[in-house]
This record gives sequence, C-alpha cells and structure tokens, in this order.
Amino acid sequence: MLRGLILFILFTQVTAGIWGRLCDGNPTNRLRGTDGYGSGFYGAPRGRRTHLGVDVICSDGSTVDAPFTGRMVKMVIPFGNNHAIENGAMLEGSGYCVKMFPIAALRYNGSVTKGEVIGRLLNIQDVYPGITSHVHIQMCDTSVDPTPYL
Repeated sequence: MLRGLILFILFTQVTAGIWGRLCDGNPTNRLRGTDGYGSGFYGAPRGRRTHLGVDVICSDGSTVDAPFTGRMVKMVIPFGNNHAIENGAMLEGSGYCVKMFPIAALRYNGSVTKGEVIGRLLNIQDVYPGITSHVHIQMCDTSVDPTPYL
C-alpha cells in the first residue's frame, strides 16, 4: 500500500512537470494538438510567424491557476485587435516569467501561490469557432520553450 502511494506521488510529479496544473479539468497540462487553426506546440508554424508559446487545453470559462509561486506583474494585451479574448496576465517568480492568455485575471498585481486560482479562461469559441479551447502560456523570453516545465 505504501509503495503504491509513493509510486503514485512520483508519477504525478513526473507527469505534471515542475509547474502545477494550469487549468481546471486538465491535471496533466495536456497540450492542444492540431486542429483547423494549427498546432498548440512551441515553434509550430503560424503562417509567416512562429508560435512562441504552448497551448494547454482548457474549457472556456474554466479556472486558470498560477503555475508557480510568485507575483502577478501586469495585464497583458496579447493581440492588439480588441476582440473578445484580448486579455491576459504576466507572472514572475521561482526563476520564471510567463505570459498567460486569454484569461480574465482576478487581479494584475500581488503575490500568488502555485495552484492558486488567478482567473478564468475567456470564451475562445466566440472568436475562433471550433478551435480546441486553451490557455496560451509563453515565457517572457520567447526563445525559451515552456514545454519542459509543464
């Protein structure tokens, strides 16, 4: 029994990565695969651009959690085109700096603890019908792939 519990804990730590769960309903931070709008993996082609983050599957309206202990730094305007999902947040701490969107954050400053609810996923389906809903997370230094931390 004890051995089983220890193996479960180790497995959970390995599958969850260094960071905690990002979205309610996706305990392993499973990434969006490929759909009609492209792929959710780091470096995926986006027409003439490259996807500079990763897309963690998350249902519209789900709670989004702080991936690590740190602080909320500021609001992020990711796209600059005033559509319904034009909102996000920047977090720093534990040696990381990330931007997460599209989320309606509960606040844009102050301390957060790993796993604390920081907001809700905005309704991506309003802008991109049929896409796999997700929270986008990218490092502030976009040359760094966040995948290993998930």
